[in-house]
Amino acid sequence: MSSIILDSVSVDFPIYNLNTRSLKKNLIRFTTGGKLSSNSQCVVVRALDQVSLKIEEGDRVGIVGHNGAGKSTLLRVLSNIYEPTHGTIYYDGKISSLLNVMLGIDPESTGYENIFIRGLLLGLTKKEINSKIKEIAEFTELGDFLYVPIRTYSQGMQMRLAFAVATSIQPEILLMDEVIGVGDKDFFNRAQDRLSQLINKSSIVLLASHSPAILKKICNKILVMKAGKVQWFGPIDEALHNKELVQITGFI
Repeated sequence: MSSIILDSVSVDFPIYNLNTRSLKKNLIRFTTGGKLSSNSQCVVVRALDQVSLKIEEGDRVGIVGHNGAGKSTLLRVLSNIYEPTHGTIYYDGKISSLLNVMLGIDPESTGYENIFIRGLLLGLTKKEINSKIKEIAEFTELGDFLYVPIRTYSQGMQMRLAFAVATSIQPEILLMDEVIGVGDKDFFNRAQDRLSQLINKSSIVLLASHSPAILKKICNKILVMKAGKVQWFGPIDEALHNKELVQITGFI
């Protein structure tokens, strides 16, 4: 049974060499964004503040909130991109992150070489990459361009390759920051079909999005973030009928 448990997780970002004279030395809270505090050495941004959650198998969680609310930071912590400053995260299940599909792409290497580079970064073995390489190549529809360096590709071609590799793994826990749009209409439709299959087969999905239509289509729960804190977490139907939450998030 896949699950994620966060126990009082906080993430602080220290900012050095910043003039703190214009900032009060006490804690400052803003309408959007996390908390700012300052000391004699640096300014500290608290992007996540004592977040405790339990996400279980079957949950499709839409993460909502204004810009700076902590949505992307939460996903990056769960993806092991950021380490929690405080608190603990417990996982049960294989995680795949679609937060930055271009991560690790080397412009001087060929398409095929980049399939190996990106595959290794995603945790695949060489044997697993070899077993997937034909299917990945066919999905990109890049043909002989896979033999030439990525720097010769258009941006759309690079996204095709990166997306094909990133979605070649079926995770138990899928993390997404907005739904990815790639390529021309034909490839976009195939990409959306592939994403739908990944979502349907994943045990847990976490999706940060500003699109009410996408959230209603995919999610069965809503997590409302505000200033790095969990404001509300529960079924999407309840969120739709909660006027206070609608005002906080703009979620309709």
